[in-house]
Amino acid sequence: MSIMIVGLTGGIGSGKSAAAELFAAQGIELVDTDLLAREVVEAGSPALLAIAEHFGDDLLDSAGNLDRARLRALVFADPEKKVWLEALLHPLIRALMMSRLAACTGPYCLLVSPLLLETDQAEAVDRVLVIDVSKETQLARTLQRDGSSLETIEAIIEAQIARPDRLARADDMISNESDLASLADAVLAQHKQYCVMSKAAQMSKPNE
Repeated sequence: MSIMIVGLTGGIGSGKSAAAELFAAQGIELVDTDLLAREVVEAGSPALLAIAEHFGDDLLDSAGNLDRARLRALVFADPEKKVWLEALLHPLIRALMMSRLAACTGPYCLLVSPLLLETDQAEAVDRVLVIDVSKETQLARTLQRDGSSLETIEAIIEAQIARPDRLARADDMISNESDLASLADAVLAQHKQYCVMSKAAQMSKPNE
């Protein structure tokens, strides 16, 4: 990549999306793998047709769109189904991700991914930024945010990389246990650091 790529990650309910929006407010381009995952299973797409054929048409709503909550509950209750789904979607998401990253401009680009460290997506980034919260905060925020059951949320947390391992692989970390104003201050400070790092990296490159 011609510019610095920062991978932003964190467990479910950590506030990755809020942090990403704050970086975007500073003019930083985002490549969000959650959005890419939705893109590859749009109504009528080959991937969605494969999912419906494998799991059944009841995963589609009346408009032919994927019922993501039902699919999530299904695959996190059955490891084999999760493996099958990931084998289908991860290569499609990665190909789209690499294309979007290559097109990024600006001082640096942010790759937003909940599975950055669980997949080979981490190979595409220069630095890893973790948005960190406790498991108790994860559960409370996710239960408040969406309609998933406690069992499904706990299964998602267990499927993600363990918190100590995630933190061990972080180049940078922002704690999001407080309010949005505190998160905004931390993001702004980190953004300024990344701009300095990016400028230094560009200056150190040999003239082509």
